[in-house]
Amino acid sequence: MATTPVERTNSLILHRRSGMVLNRISQGLLALAGLFVLYVLGKAAVGNPDVFLQQILNGLQLGFIYALIALGYTMIYGIVKLINFAHGDVFMVGAFTSFFAISTAGLHRWPQMVWPGIGEGAATVIGTVTVIVLSMLVAGFLAVVMERFAYRPLRNMPRIAALITAIGVSFFLEYFAQLPFVYTNNYITYPRPFEISVFHASDVSTLVMVSAWGVLSISVVAYGVFAWLDRQGHQRAAVWRRHPIIQFGLLLGGFLAVVMTLIGTAPSLGEGWDLTISNITVVIMISSILLQVMLQYIVQRTRMGKAMRAAAYDKPTARLMGINVDWVIAATFALGGGLAGAAGVLYATAYKQVHHLMGIMPGLKAFVAAVIGGIGSIPGAFVGALIMGQTEVLSAGFISTPMRDAIAFSMLIVVLLIRPQGIFGEPPGEKV
Repeated sequence: MATTPVERTNSLILHRRSGMVLNRISQGLLALAGLFVLYVLGKAAVGNPDVFLQQILNGLQLGFIYALIALGYTMIYGIVKLINFAHGDVFMVGAFTSFFAISTAGLHRWPQMVWPGIGEGAATVIGTVTVIVLSMLVAGFLAVVMERFAYRPLRNMPRIAALITAIGVSFFLEYFAQLPFVYTNNYITYPRPFEISVFHASDVSTLVMVSAWGVLSISVVAYGVFAWLDRQGHQRAAVWRRHPIIQFGLLLGGFLAVVMTLIGTAPSLGEGWDLTISNITVVIMISSILLQVMLQYIVQRTRMGKAMRAAAYDKPTARLMGINVDWVIAATFALGGGLAGAAGVLYATAYKQVHHLMGIMPGLKAFVAAVIGGIGSIPGAFVGALIMGQTEVLSAGFISTPMRDAIAFSMLIVVLLIRPQGIFGEPPGEKV
């Protein structure tokens, strides 16, 4: 029996009201969960402030690694609209490349072999940078090969075809990596390119704190100047005010300034505070920041970056303008793969072990970080990675270690319920 227009209207109204009720219930539950988490973290910060700040430092280290992986996800998705689930295994290949470069070829010692009189510090820096660059090149080349032979033939097919292919490529890389180790399932000890040294956080917190406040101050002044020029009618001022470098300086400078100020004043806030930081943590932070600044420069200031943005916006029109879209996509895969390769070296150096399945969990968490920040947004990937790193470490330290992954992945559900497009993402239909 056919329904009348009035009945259909009433049914639609009832459906919308039930959806609103369910939405409010879910928001209430999320608010209660958020209050519980804030209570636990607040109690930990008051009761064990030194442990709490130490976990913040550990979360920063992990978050910076996730950021390098997440950038690959967000760049590839921004142009090809492909979720490359083999990206975590490119991260694994970068770690294994550095493993063989150090253990077999001794590449990290080549400066001392070529220049016997070179200082130990300079030799360590040059050797470590060489290992990272080699891993980035290998991982970037692998990503280009994957794009050319696995994804490009399926570009005009339904998205599910490329997604299934990505899973197949992931399995191939994971189990191909077992061959040199005779199918062992054990973790392999990673030979670090330099010795680890641990020192008190106050020894470096002042320098980092001053640098962070400097970056924040410059970014705030630049933002204020361009905002004033915008009000005066200058056309380009509004564009420069929203420039990613200024946004990056505001976000990173503000976050590090607050954290390092707390750490720097820790000895005067109470007795018994014992915060330590390793040289590996410093290397990870500096390397990650430099690589992300370089990526921002490439995307915003070079011809290749302009071609990437044009292809991401409208590939057919970009082709009509003379842009080689296939080359742009390959370059995007190379950049994303190179960043993942660098992350693999830093991760293996920090945790001193490699495994053929080591890319699964970091890859998934970096993907979640990209979605949280707004997949397709480079600043969003960075912010989402920091959120994931802090969530994982703080939940393991103060809530439940076995539940840390569940709590970290639940952040994805929370963000999708509150803001489906992510923190920095644009709602559909609003991209201009």
